[in-house]
Amino acid sequence: MEARIIPTCKRLILAAAVGCATIAPAAADTARLADYLKAGAADADGRVDLAAAGYARALAAAPTSTAVAVRAYREALAAGDVALATRAAAVLRGQPGAPADLPLLPLALAAARGDAAGASAATDALATTPLGVLAPSLRAWIAFASKQNPAPAILATGKDPVAQRLAAETAALIQIARGDTAKGLATVQALRETGSPIDLRLSAGQLLFGLGQKDQARSLLAGDDPVFAALREGDAAQPTLGFGVSRLLGRIAGDLADQDASELSIALARTALIAYPANDRVRLLLAGALAKDKALPRALTALDGIGAASPYASTALATRIAILTAAGRQEEALAIARTGAERPGAGEGDWQTYADQLTALDRHREAVGWYRRVVDADPTAWSAWLQYGGALEQAGDWPASRAALQKAVAIAPAEPLALNYLGYAQAERGIDVPQSIAMLERAHALKPDDSSIADSLGWAYFLSGDIARAQPLIERAAAVDTVNAEIGEHLGDLYWTRGRRYEARYAWRAAALTATPAEAQRLAAKAANGLPPR
Repeated sequence: MEARIIPTCKRLILAAAVGCATIAPAAADTARLADYLKAGAADADGRVDLAAAGYARALAAAPTSTAVAVRAYREALAAGDVALATRAAAVLRGQPGAPADLPLLPLALAAARGDAAGASAATDALATTPLGVLAPSLRAWIAFASKQNPAPAILATGKDPVAQRLAAETAALIQIARGDTAKGLATVQALRETGSPIDLRLSAGQLLFGLGQKDQARSLLAGDDPVFAALREGDAAQPTLGFGVSRLLGRIAGDLADQDASELSIALARTALIAYPANDRVRLLLAGALAKDKALPRALTALDGIGAASPYASTALATRIAILTAAGRQEEALAIARTGAERPGAGEGDWQTYADQLTALDRHREAVGWYRRVVDADPTAWSAWLQYGGALEQAGDWPASRAALQKAVAIAPAEPLALNYLGYAQAERGIDVPQSIAMLERAHALKPDDSSIADSLGWAYFLSGDIARAQPLIERAAAVDTVNAEIGEHLGDLYWTRGRRYEARYAWRAAALTATPAEAQRLAAKAANGLPPR
């Protein structure tokens, strides 16, 4: 929480200094200013609903304060309080320093009610902001909804590559929506070959189901992804203005999911949901953005909106577990994962999720059986055999582990992760060392920039007595991955063996900083006593 509180407190101090003059005339008593400060504290604590309520009171007390309105607008979007967001946006509209994403709210509201004129006005406002790359595609959907030709808008992208890409995706969906399925699917396929996001296929599949073209929808949604499998059962959508706008806003929110842009991500995802409340994919994005912004209760509430019958239900469950785990609530996450794994109709994804949670809690013996279910469900999946073998090894059953890892390598002989795991595990035990080194050399050749694989190969060389070849590999791995305790320990062992005692102790002490308690104890003993003679 500290990392969030510090900048928030600075923001409160600045706001108090700059905005108090605005608040004070309308709120002479200090209780009203306290509402603003308390709202900021709730914001820092991730309590979005309390923050929004506090800013609502502060805005009522200072209805022309842009400082208050900005915070009220942000917290209202996070909390899903459309009325407060609308009030705050009205204060900010036309003001210097107003958020660039301000037109998103009227755009979403207009789209939800099928108001092409309102959406057009909001798009014109958005076009002058950094989000203007959306404007050609938005205008195309507005033209389609108004029964006009969307082609001129599609072609009005200029030279901006992002606008061009979005317009091409929009053109494909509108082609399908207009009944020109063959052309639309050809465009989707062409975009797939150049790296289109997964949501283009999802949206196209929904529209095809809406047109009654089930076979084509299912063909487009082929694959092992559990969402695709669920969508193949039928998830129809109509090409309304709300659908088109929501898809575009969600598309950008998805692109921002891994970036440090939580406020904009929240704004995009929330307004996408306002435009088209049936968009469960964007609910997942909203939950992720809220969790990243430390608004844990609100993130979980967003996931509550995804029902058990939704194609995204299993993904929502996995997302909930991930959010709780990241928040340090591992036992709660484990209980949810277990419920999912044991429910009637549970499948590979549910078993995998539960096994992963057990593994994260070092309950490897319990994880073994669940990984075995995943293996039995698809015996051709090398990754399932790899995880099963890893769990067996951690549980202390090396013979069974080795057999499972060998199976993974047999299925995927060019997969560096499988080669690395088996090669390293065998080299550590002195089993088939030449063969193990050969596997690790193959893994390193396939993935030369992977520090863990480089360390594995270096360590196998070290164990075989070839210290000269080991040193550059382990040193490079340690330089790249400075927080990996195992690599740091290997570096210390190597230096000690080469007589570089000071550097060895330094490496061991550095490794201890990120080690588990048991590892740290071993590293401390090495730093104190060195390695015993080999």
